[in-house]
Amino acid sequence: MLKEDNSDFSEKAQYDAAAYQPLVSVVIIFLNEEKFLEEAIQSVFAQTYRNWELLLVDDGSGDGSTTTALNYAERCPGKVRYLDHEGHQNHGQSASRNLGIRQSGGQYIALLDADDVWLPHKLQEQVAILSSQPECAMVYGRSQYWHSWTGLPEDVHRDFVPNLGFRTDTLVTPPSLLIRLLKGNCPCPSDVLMRRELVDRVGGFEEGFRGIRILFEDQAFLAKVYLSAPVFVAGRCWHKYRLHQDSCCSVEMKAGRYHSAQLFFLNWLEDYLLREDVGHIEVWKTLHEALWPYRHPMLGLCHPKHLVKSIKRLVRLAFEPS
Repeated sequence: MLKEDNSDFSEKAQYDAAAYQPLVSVVIIFLNEEKFLEEAIQSVFAQTYRNWELLLVDDGSGDGSTTTALNYAERCPGKVRYLDHEGHQNHGQSASRNLGIRQSGGQYIALLDADDVWLPHKLQEQVAILSSQPECAMVYGRSQYWHSWTGLPEDVHRDFVPNLGFRTDTLVTPPSLLIRLLKGNCPCPSDVLMRRELVDRVGGFEEGFRGIRILFEDQAFLAKVYLSAPVFVAGRCWHKYRLHQDSCCSVEMKAGRYHSAQLFFLNWLEDYLLREDVGHIEVWKTLHEALWPYRHPMLGLCHPKHLVKSIKRLVRLAFEPS
């Protein structure tokens, strides 16, 4: 059931959103997400920040999620729009995100995966950050890893919000976040808010990341962002990342396709760095460390990083009581 959130703006002054309310274009892409799509949409309607438009991009669904999206677009014209590819075809996540962004009219772009949900102050607080820091091109925070959505007793206490591993509530300049990305620190797309100008400048999402490569489509986009603009990293939690066995990431991981996808991403990134003439030594060093096991499979365990781990393990075993 479609609901309007009637809460007031009691915290607005605290976050200095002030009188200036830029339009935020929210892009939700979906493929057969009948089970979760309405909950994601309702979390947008529940936002305390109201100046948004919602673009629902159908990537060729064959279930009831198409009807759900069309119903919202029909009942909220001017606020919600339904989009799909020609012939209702499946073009992949990156192409679907790009379609939504191309059709959007907002100064800011927010992404929300169809199986995730936002907390109510997500847009209000993130817009305030971007509005107060003109040099900042994107903002993200910490995500709640959401097990308890199942309602099962064994999942109730499994939710957690991990630390990011570095100082938050600060503006991070290039290319520090790219180095962290290569070491496994990657925000969920549902958590970011970014300037439309930034998305256009970096060329949007890479549409070659489909099929087994889908695991790294967001990382390819973020790599381009992290090389080109300062990003504000907050310590706040603004969204719930739903963990379930039918997510595209879970399916690809269970199928054993992670390493193939990672190698494609690392090779793509190497080519991108060369094309953009990026000469940052630490970026190249970190990239080569990530590529080493793939390009030297017989020598992978001889890499200095692995040797140090092996030596520490042997020392620990030698001194453990038998």
